Amino acid sequence: MTTSQPLLHIRDLHVTFPTDDGLVHAVNGMDLTLARGETVGLVGESGSGKTVTSQALMGLLKETRARVDGEILLDGTDLNSLTEQRMRAWRGKKIAMIFQDPLSAMHPFHTVGAQIAEAYRVHNKVSRKAAHAVAVDMLGRVGIPDPKRRAGAHPHEFSGGMRQRAMIAMALVCEPELLIADEPTTALDVTVQAQILDLLGELQQETGTAVVLVTHDLGVVAEVCHHVAVMYGGQCVERGDVRELFRDPRHPYTQGLLASMPTLGEDGERLRPIPGFPPSLTALPAGCLFADRCPQTHRVPDGRCHTERPAFVTGRAAHPSRCHQETLATAEEATR
Repeated sequence: MTTSQPLLHIRDLHVTFPTDDGLVHAVNGMDLTLARGETVGLVGESGSGKTVTSQALMGLLKETRARVDGEILLDGTDLNSLTEQRMRAWRGKKIAMIFQDPLSAMHPFHTVGAQIAEAYRVHNKVSRKAAHAVAVDMLGRVGIPDPKRRAGAHPHEFSGGMRQRAMIAMALVCEPELLIADEPTTALDVTVQAQILDLLGELQQETGTAVVLVTHDLGVVAEVCHHVAVMYGGQCVERGDVRELFRDPRHPYTQGLLASMPTLGEDGERLRPIPGFPPSLTALPAGCLFADRCPQTHRVPDGRCHTERPAFVTGRAAHPSRCHQETLATAEEATR
């Protein structure tokens, strides 16, 4: 069930890391809105800022050397304004995360059931016995067979798919309002991947949790997401309803991503990679971050693609993109 009232609102998010080579501008003016019960997919190449954005949402950068500017409003509260102690109280209860590798995210010396029960007791004043019962019930809800016995097993005794289910159980045991899933199915085979995605959808329907899905798999986005935000060079370059955006992509980078996907039934068809490399995050260009790789800069005759950052505009499509072509098209329509 979805509502139109935004749960998450990111405004002009910037994240920089100091290094010996200079400041790394990992996220550059990210904006995003998500309603309760909805799923948004963050897509883009490695280094585009997807994971750093999710870490900023979780407040995992507060005790690092990173600088986080902008607003991350969760149900009206700016997460950037919270102290680390207050943020720890919110993690798990209000906002939770499924990590890409559950084996490294879970403690190897404690049983799976004990770790889920501990996560529950952090936010609920219950006995160990009661928390353990909740953990067993949650393992059953995520499809772990014989959950009472499996709760006493250690993470290395689970298969990859079972570990990911256990990670989902730990993330959802306190029924958070916002769930961040960072590449939750990357290391799984396609059959288990489909099961995990179906499970997330079913649990989302039960709890009304909003989901931010970080992934490089556009097929997964098309299957499970309501909205999509395409990231490049730390910026969101295009966002909108997933069906509308896939049907009519406006930004050249989005078009390149979709064109690079393999097509079923086209034996022998060559993949079409995007030529070139992403910009250096320590020396961002003055103009469009995609300009050096873009095959369409000739359509903007005044050369502004290399000298001026494009703004987010809604031009010829029903969703906004960050491209000078759309800016020019909007200006032309305004003069008619």
